Amino acid sequence: MKEMYPKKGRVILHVDMNSFYASVEMAYDSSLKGKPLAIAGNVEERRGIIVTCSYEARKFGVKTTMPLWEAKKLCPQLIVRTPNFNRYRLASKAMFEILSQYSSLVEPVSIDEGYIDITDSYELGNPIQIAESIQKRILEELDLPCSIGIAPNKFLAKMASDMKKPLGITILRKRDVPQILWPLATNEMHGVGKKSAAKLSTIGIQTIGELAKGNEIQLKKLLGINGIRLKERANGLDERPVDPESVAEFKSIGNSTTLPKDVANQKELFSILETLSQTVSIRLKRENVLAGAIAITIRYKNRKTITRSKKLANPIGLKEEIVSYAKELFVKNWNGNPVRLLGITGSDLLDHEEAVRQLDLFSYESEARKEPLFKVVSLLREKYGKNIIDKAGSHQVDPNHQIGTETSFNKDFLRSFNEKKKE
Repeated sequence: MKEMYPKKGRVILHVDMNSFYASVEMAYDSSLKGKPLAIAGNVEERRGIIVTCSYEARKFGVKTTMPLWEAKKLCPQLIVRTPNFNRYRLASKAMFEILSQYSSLVEPVSIDEGYIDITDSYELGNPIQIAESIQKRILEELDLPCSIGIAPNKFLAKMASDMKKPLGITILRKRDVPQILWPLATNEMHGVGKKSAAKLSTIGIQTIGELAKGNEIQLKKLLGINGIRLKERANGLDERPVDPESVAEFKSIGNSTTLPKDVANQKELFSILETLSQTVSIRLKRENVLAGAIAITIRYKNRKTITRSKKLANPIGLKEEIVSYAKELFVKNWNGNPVRLLGITGSDLLDHEEAVRQLDLFSYESEARKEPLFKVVSLLREKYGKNIIDKAGSHQVDPNHQIGTETSFNKDFLRSFNEKKKE
């Protein structure tokens, strides 16, 4: 099978679970299959927002981020369930365990999607055979549907996986980009949100093809370094490796300063927090991440040091946002004594592109900002620990395991919750 793989370059799959939360609920309760089902926060309140919905519900016009009252108006028979993140966490873990049996290079993007580099997995079959095997196993063992994109890089793999849903497998090569991607509107491109698309339209760029041929000076002025990056992606270029260690939530970015003298003047200390916030904001932007929590460090003249943090409903990155939370924490925890050192740290980091791309555990849309779904991340970390999604690279693969061998996860998955219901 090695001849089916490129001598140079990579073969990358993007595995995207279809209507993940709704599909997990259907796997748990088969009576829901084939019915219009929606998962929504604050079901008891009219302002609840649809997190995801089944394809049956979508036929009625129900969409993600739609207010619950509007969804019920479109589909009176809509079945609504509140999110059960324990179920989703278990299903996600099982899905990534399956992926890790095909390659050690698995990168979780969120609870329901991930990249897998199968360049060196040729002994398991050609790329299409591997994608078919993964899709079949996830469906048979977990009773969950997924779509898979096959491409030479992460961007194209992601674009490909979105093309056929549910249960699609799509190949997208660099040579296909002009014909398949360039005619699409820019807002259909992964990494381009509504705001960026609106900005691009101001310089006459409406399609991915026009972006691919855009003026780099104009793009950089309009969107910063991300403008250049988007042009490269529009041309089918993406050098990012599949990195099992890239999950940003395990990192932090901060800045601190030891003052030349002890300071007890609040106005002066606020000015220092402003400067620190600016530096942290720049570093977050440089790493293309947002912070899901903010912490401050205060060291007094007697060297006593305290650190206090605050988990945020939605991730932040702007200086104004950072300094606002930093000042709030400072005022709440400063005892009024002279300060020798101040520090600000952003943690629980999230990739910026993912954070603004979709409405799920690791992201949100501007339409849903009134629904603080990012609280879910904090709740999960508090209840289950930071490693709620295991790093696929850390999974130990049973050398005796045969690809395609049936496991009992689906039965165990259902049984575990049936037992909990009896307790």
